[in-house]
Amino acid sequence: MTINLNDYPLLSKINYPADLRQLDQASLPQASEELRRYLLNSVSNSSGHFASGLGTIELTVALHYVYNTPFDHLIWDVGHQAYPHKILTGRRDQLFSIRQKDGLHPFPWREESEYDVLSVGHSSTSISAALGLAVAAEKEGKNRKTVAVIGDGAMTAGMAFEALNHAGDIHKDMLVVLNDNEMSISENVGALNNHLAKMLSGSLYTGIREGSKRILKNIPPIKELASRAEEHLKGMVVPSTFFEELGFNYIGPIDGHDVNGLVDTITNMRNLKGPQLLHIATKKGKGYHAAEQDPIKYHAVPKFNPADTSLPASKPSLPTYSKIFGDWLCKTAEQDEKLVAITPAMREGSGMVEFSQRFPEKYYDVAIAEQHAVTFAAGLAIGGHNAVVAIYSSFLQRGYDQLIHDVAIQNLPVLFAIDRAGIVGADGPTHQGAFDLSFMRCIPNMVIMTPANERECQLMLTSGHKLNSPAAVRYPRGNGTGETLPDINETIEIGKGRVIVDGENIAILNFGTTLAEASKAAEAINASVVDMRFVKPLDETLIDELVKNHTCLVTVEDNAIAGGAGSAVNEYILSKAYAIKILNIGLPDTFIKHGTQQEIHQELGLDCTGILEKIKAFT
Repeated sequence: MTINLNDYPLLSKINYPADLRQLDQASLPQASEELRRYLLNSVSNSSGHFASGLGTIELTVALHYVYNTPFDHLIWDVGHQAYPHKILTGRRDQLFSIRQKDGLHPFPWREESEYDVLSVGHSSTSISAALGLAVAAEKEGKNRKTVAVIGDGAMTAGMAFEALNHAGDIHKDMLVVLNDNEMSISENVGALNNHLAKMLSGSLYTGIREGSKRILKNIPPIKELASRAEEHLKGMVVPSTFFEELGFNYIGPIDGHDVNGLVDTITNMRNLKGPQLLHIATKKGKGYHAAEQDPIKYHAVPKFNPADTSLPASKPSLPTYSKIFGDWLCKTAEQDEKLVAITPAMREGSGMVEFSQRFPEKYYDVAIAEQHAVTFAAGLAIGGHNAVVAIYSSFLQRGYDQLIHDVAIQNLPVLFAIDRAGIVGADGPTHQGAFDLSFMRCIPNMVIMTPANERECQLMLTSGHKLNSPAAVRYPRGNGTGETLPDINETIEIGKGRVIVDGENIAILNFGTTLAEASKAAEAINASVVDMRFVKPLDETLIDELVKNHTCLVTVEDNAIAGGAGSAVNEYILSKAYAIKILNIGLPDTFIKHGTQQEIHQELGLDCTGILEKIKAFT
């Protein structure tokens, strides 16, 4: 894809932020407009994250204009909003390749650019990392500045508050920009507020305020009066003193789409001592009406025509596993008055929209707080409810301690519906669900199920829901295979696999949705095929029978080989001292980069051809 840079007279000259800083400040609105237009034209032709970046155009320009990046450190939380940052930092002409195999990484990535200070993908890490960098900068003594940009959604996570609390306590020089894209700027906090924000961030006001605090600190009544006067002044523009109580100097909220106002305020704040917080109000999808109206729909987009009023309709396809789960949840809730379902801010992704609308009293979105989600479910279970936690595989990593201490140790009946298990694709290493079987398998009391298709998925969800112990059903991103769904109350026997094909010599023990590819490979060599279904408890009786009739066992899983389902089989074989060859096929001991699921499975040998080649090379 090529974009005519002649249509972008300023942006075409900005190869790096140093070029941006050569512009007069009066040119920044035009530079922002060109950047927004370039982002629209590029992503609409290539696909990718969209609405978030449109909302941070002016902020990105202002930060790179005021700060001497990459010497000064700029950290983006999550990174969905960092496409404009990539455009301004030497990757403009490669943006069309973002999220594609061997193309630009979907998030800030240290290996990709010196301007990407922190590799990210999951939320709420920016303030912690920025504080560490601020401490390092102080020790370095070169006047290096540190900035973290965090969204209002990411600010809901406990980790963000832990970092704020620590930053206010140790009082290091840093700026946190709170990008609030839910708050509208009403008239009474518009132009007046921007003016006052500049004044409150200016050296005169700051000097008077800090000086008066020092002078009056030993005279309690006068100190209290001065503090009240200051809060009265700031109360006209500041919605809360929460951040001040944590030790931050709070400025805002100001208009996050007024680039010159941002530059003026950030310039004033740049040399202030101690932790600073700038609260800006922005609009997701800013500048593209359809994205402004529906930022969730336009969060990540396929290729589309910007002149159209809607995204292209998806081709008819089989239901996704997320949809299968959502339908199961609704049908089960109709029968089970004790069912409650929990999501850490992933209602749409986890297929819970209909459930949230039909059963609002059973639905809890706890925001980006995975640790809380797990322990909240534990409390509900203790209280007699049947708790279901819908969570992505890579997000459950954040609730691991709670999974062990608050659910498993107490043997509580919490069902974990683990979406995006295995290779996810374009979001890359931070989102691949590569480790859940490994990190759950070692936890006592857990029942771990790996459905091969949507029929098995529903059977396992119902079986797990009826258990009086912790259970997990892990399923991938993407569509089912077209299997007919069972009755909503039908279950399967816990810990029992099923033989799909009886073959000779080699038995393929499959765990999960790799079954179709494993079956194709088995057909070529007349191997037996077994859908193991359960990683824990393992069907040891079935393995005993397979050992008697085969000379080689091959395990297949869309999970890390290290500690995964195949490892469980290895451990059992060793414990019985069986003399049999065994081959584990799964994800290698590396972080898997981005690309489509099909591309990555093919590259890693998890498709039919790859499985067959590995077996032939081994035997």
